[in-house]
Amino acid sequence: MVVNFKVYKKCSPNGKIAIYLGRRDFVDYLSGVESIDGVVLLDKDYVESGRKIWGQVVCSFRYGREEDEVMGLNFQKDLFLASEQLHPATKKMEAGVTKLQERLLKKLGPCAFPFTFTLPQGAPSSVTLQPGPEEAGEPCGVSYYVKIFSGDTETDNAHKRSTVSLGIRKIQFAPTKQGRQPCTVVRKDFLLSPGELELEVTLDKQLYHHGEKIMVNISVRNQSNKVVKKMKALVQQGIDVVIFQNGQFRTVIDAVETQDGCPINPGSTLQKVIYLKPTLESNKNRRGIALDGHLKRDEENLASSTLLTSPDVRDSFGIVVSYAVKVKLYLGALGGELSAELPFILMHPKPSERIKVMTAESVAIEEENVPEDRAADTEDMKS
Repeated sequence: MVVNFKVYKKCSPNGKIAIYLGRRDFVDYLSGVESIDGVVLLDKDYVESGRKIWGQVVCSFRYGREEDEVMGLNFQKDLFLASEQLHPATKKMEAGVTKLQERLLKKLGPCAFPFTFTLPQGAPSSVTLQPGPEEAGEPCGVSYYVKIFSGDTETDNAHKRSTVSLGIRKIQFAPTKQGRQPCTVVRKDFLLSPGELELEVTLDKQLYHHGEKIMVNISVRNQSNKVVKKMKALVQQGIDVVIFQNGQFRTVIDAVETQDGCPINPGSTLQKVIYLKPTLESNKNRRGIALDGHLKRDEENLASSTLLTSPDVRDSFGIVVSYAVKVKLYLGALGGELSAELPFILMHPKPSERIKVMTAESVAIEEENVPEDRAADTEDMKS
């Protein structure tokens, strides 16, 4: 049986250089990141003339609006995570080619050359901050692309016509095991008033997949002489732009406010369950919402939680995303409020068959031409 395996292809404007990748998503398993393996196809004139061809993996971090870049200001930084001369090859790679590269080399002929890049452990995940409805230009966030160009050195200002850039993503999938069930108890006493107000909040689990409902169990025990008039449960998305010292932002993604069961008078108790569902649909026009880094034609969704090997391991180039459920009890103007907060994880599950098993006899290459990416084009014009 012949299995069609889709390959992403993109050519330089002059048609002399073409890049082939079997996938554009590369998974961070915390212990390491999947290698970026592909093939570059060169024009016969480039090969015979011995023209130098360079390959790079670029992590681009835009931390300010493009329309605000005036008087020499630039709110974008590029980090070159890998750089290598692909032709003439400086090291022998044929012995370590993957099955996909092997098939592509046979199909494309002697002017094709394999390449493999490795992302460093701890490199930031692909994240995009949603722009406002009237904003133009590239959105803020972290993006990746593979860049192949012709030049004398790896620092040459590559000419756009002999440069090809293909956007990729660095992603994380949800762990296969649930963590400890989130639960917290907070209490509040009052000046010149006996007793205290107790709020216990429990989530049904720690790890949720995108699109799932969050079940929030609320238990209130009022041993004070105050009255709880209403309550509110909400989901907050936390964004930490690590490059800034005060770059922490919180946005409410979903909220439910209710007076059902209220007022909770002195000496009374209340058990209640509230369901929350954080989705992008209800936040389409909210500026600054963190989204998963997306490629052209991909469906957008809320950014997944960022998993770190340690809280101290934060790349200064990245954006760390987190989520929490917060429950508030309102006691009126004089009584104030009592709140409890529980962090949770929101991610995509790992696909059951992410990588197809490839053999030289069972795979047929099916090319998909990738249209121009705005981010890549912008970089080329700056070069």
